[in-house]
Amino acid sequence: MQEKILSPHAASLSQSMRDLGYSLETAIADLIDNSITAGARNIRIFLDIDEANDPCLVIIDDGSGMNENELIEAMRPGSRNPRDKRDKDDLGRFGLGLKTASFSQCKSLTVVSRKDQNTFAACWDLDLITARNEWIVTIPAIEDLLFTPYIKTLGFQGTYILWKKLDRFLENSINDSSKNNSYDKLSIVEKHLALVFHRYISGDYKRHKINIEINGHPIIAFDPFCISNKATQLLQEEIVRIDGNEIKIQPYILPHHSKLSKKDYDFYRSRGDFVTNQGAYIYRNGRLMAWGDWFRLVPKSEATKLARIQIDFTNVLDEYWTIDIKKSRAHPPPQVREKLKQIINRITDQSKRIHIGRGNRLFDKQSQPLWVRFSDRDKIRYEVNKEHVLINAFLNRIGPDNASILRDVISLIERSVPLEAIYADYSSVPQSFEEKEPIQYEDLKSQIMHFHILLTSDFSMDKENFKKTIFSMKQFNENRELTQKIIEELL
Repeated sequence: MQEKILSPHAASLSQSMRDLGYSLETAIADLIDNSITAGARNIRIFLDIDEANDPCLVIIDDGSGMNENELIEAMRPGSRNPRDKRDKDDLGRFGLGLKTASFSQCKSLTVVSRKDQNTFAACWDLDLITARNEWIVTIPAIEDLLFTPYIKTLGFQGTYILWKKLDRFLENSINDSSKNNSYDKLSIVEKHLALVFHRYISGDYKRHKINIEINGHPIIAFDPFCISNKATQLLQEEIVRIDGNEIKIQPYILPHHSKLSKKDYDFYRSRGDFVTNQGAYIYRNGRLMAWGDWFRLVPKSEATKLARIQIDFTNVLDEYWTIDIKKSRAHPPPQVREKLKQIINRITDQSKRIHIGRGNRLFDKQSQPLWVRFSDRDKIRYEVNKEHVLINAFLNRIGPDNASILRDVISLIERSVPLEAIYADYSSVPQSFEEKEPIQYEDLKSQIMHFHILLTSDFSMDKENFKKTIFSMKQFNENRELTQKIIEELL
């Protein structure tokens, strides 16, 4: 039997490596994984596209750095076997991230690293690889790096990554439009990193606190579980063991939006809506891998949008989670799926109760609600409360014939409520429903005066009962002091 060694063509494979599905944010996150693994505490990202002839993106960390052999090995495609045993805090996996993530956005990758007071550098250039059809790494002279952008900010130890020939990032053009698009992309990067590394930025994970900056602006951690809010419910933690290793499963119920301050609500809303972000959040060594998925165990819905599950595992269990190269997908092993089935019904029922209970309380608070809710055979409908004292008084006042016409008009209004539009708006911007313009004094006075005439003429209602009726209605109760003042003035 003969054997032949078929080495891949460098020109074709290097181009194929560009199309593994990285976005800009997942590419940069992959490089930051290396920085965190190297023990970096400060990671700085710079985008410079003011110089039209030579735009670049730079990532600098203050990690442990690499010596010459370590750097050359790091530049090798497939430098690590994913089945090799790794340090327990290593965020790497395939030994491809530095190269594939970089090539997805640029054609020139330069890495400079300092360790033990020595500086080493290496560069991949896809144009050179394509022209020669060979895996050629160039080694720049250190003196040639003196004028490299931001190189002077590299400390006594650490690693500097330079992307040039940003054809994918700049979409093959440099103009005002592409510049604006580039900074929009950086905004997306910021939000992505704020979520993916939020436990490192906040120092929550093993007190390994890091600082990530983009063009000098620190990234603020985005906690998807609203842990700092007292209304967040922390449910019982569950533990699954595989080969003696623990997988921790922590369920949360997020607070109803009414429990968030406007600032907090705007902060969370600007980073995604509650419906699409519900589900499991999977962390590998404290780094968020995948999120917003129930793994087909339960459908996403409005009623379960406040439910979240935090799942933690270490890199020892990588093979059980089907992690992809981009580290943006992870599928739970059967043991975890089975435990999730047991947990999901419990936490989604709790999430539903927050919404349903809140709806019930809105009606319970009002002794005479203007709207009533009916539930029959899994069908729910809302109707105007025609027994409300104001409506009843008006119907009596206008006579039987006109009352019959008005009831038909009310019925038409009930059947014409734009439920789909209300649902869509409430799902995306619920707080906007509660930010109405304050009612003016004259309008409030006019309403109270009209209602007083209506109720006292038909029911001979005294002052105290009139006040109780008025304050049972939301609008007047929310303006209690002003309403009380007007009643005293009129009566």
